[in-house]
Amino acid sequence: MLKGLDPRLNADVLYVLRSMGHGDVLVVADTNFPSDSVARHTVYGELLRMENLTAGEAMEAILSVLPLDTFVDDFAARMEVVGAPGEIPPPQAEAQAAIDAAEGRPRPMVSVERFDFYDRAREAYAVIQTGERRFYGCFLLRKGVIGPEA
Repeated sequence: MLKGLDPRLNADVLYVLRSMGHGDVLVVADTNFPSDSVARHTVYGELLRMENLTAGEAMEAILSVLPLDTFVDDFAARMEVVGAPGEIPPPQAEAQAAIDAAEGRPRPMVSVERFDFYDRAREAYAVIQTGERRFYGCFLLRKGVIGPEA
């Protein structure tokens, strides 16, 4: 274990989060998402796993070290519920709470239609599959910067 790091972050995940640059996108996916096939199209090219965590728990851990982009509206996105794009299922509410806590203020995610989400995911830097078994636990996070004063 390392001091000051969330123990839910494994070495592979930390390596990828550190390797990402400003504007790179990370996919955090549930167990039903086609994570392996999508991950093969990403910059990193291999699937990462945080299998023992819900999407919200994984988001909490990731956001303990990953700054979100402050220059764009799509700093974080959620997959829309098919047929009910405004609906916010529990995994998305938990992820939003993790974002708000990390940001220190409410900062709503944008929603992305399911097939557009898949297309965006294939262009991402990497994919992390969680152990989330509830539907619609899929997110896109855009990495921000850490300023010189931090």
